[in-house]
Amino acid sequence: MKEIRTDAGVLRYHEVGDGPPLLLLHGSGPGVTGLRNFRGNLGVFSEFFRCLVLEFPGFGVSDDFGGHPMVTALDAVDRFVDALALETVDIIGNSMGGGVAVNYAIAHPEKVRRLVTIGGIGRNIFSPGPGEGIKLLQEFTENPTRERLIAWLHSMVYDPAVVTEELIEERWTQATDPDTLASARRMYSKAAFAMMLRAMEASDTPPPWAMLHKVTAPTLLAWGRDDRVSPLDMALIPMRTMPNVELHVFPNCGHWVMIEQKEAFESAVLAFLLRKGTD
Repeated sequence: MKEIRTDAGVLRYHEVGDGPPLLLLHGSGPGVTGLRNFRGNLGVFSEFFRCLVLEFPGFGVSDDFGGHPMVTALDAVDRFVDALALETVDIIGNSMGGGVAVNYAIAHPEKVRRLVTIGGIGRNIFSPGPGEGIKLLQEFTENPTRERLIAWLHSMVYDPAVVTEELIEERWTQATDPDTLASARRMYSKAAFAMMLRAMEASDTPPPWAMLHKVTAPTLLAWGRDDRVSPLDMALIPMRTMPNVELHVFPNCGHWVMIEQKEAFESAVLAFLLRKGTD
């Protein structure tokens, strides 16, 4: 693991492979890290790319920058790309990381060559919101218990066999770290969630889903058909409003496409990122 010192704190990241830079941005949730999200995919992607897995502030690996984790995550990407003097990057963003990647691509269209998101963007059209997985995440954040963690983990996947004792243990250890839990509560406690909704309603700024048409980078939306965190109908708005976008739906798959449909996901992403003549 490498690190970059900034005036807000230390950013840590993992680097493997050679070639054009591929930035991998993790999601949120109890015990998450960038390496846990993408460790199974790095062997394949690093054959073609210089893979850079950024650990967002406040999730127990990089320093906590304070503030709302999604805001500090965007700031971290900005600082990270500048610190490494990356002229252009491809980005894979999982869930919250996809939202951060979209915001970065809107703010810096000249920096993002191609973009892959895994669930997590758009808005509910037919399904109630927030989704089941978000509600379970809120319950765990409010009152962390092992049982609530297991319930949330099961909402993330189609196949319950993915939720192993090893996964539960590593997630539990990090999720219950006092500093990491405090950061999570700034984002997912019921009070924080309600405050965010009130702020969005009172703001003159359009909601994130209404800004998706500003993403100019070619984009691949990767979605699990059986996602209980970001249900598939959320993909309809980005699929119709993003100018240069493709949607790939993976069957028998929940929110963690890169884990549950590892080989199919890697194949689809590499075909997209390595394709000639669509930039």
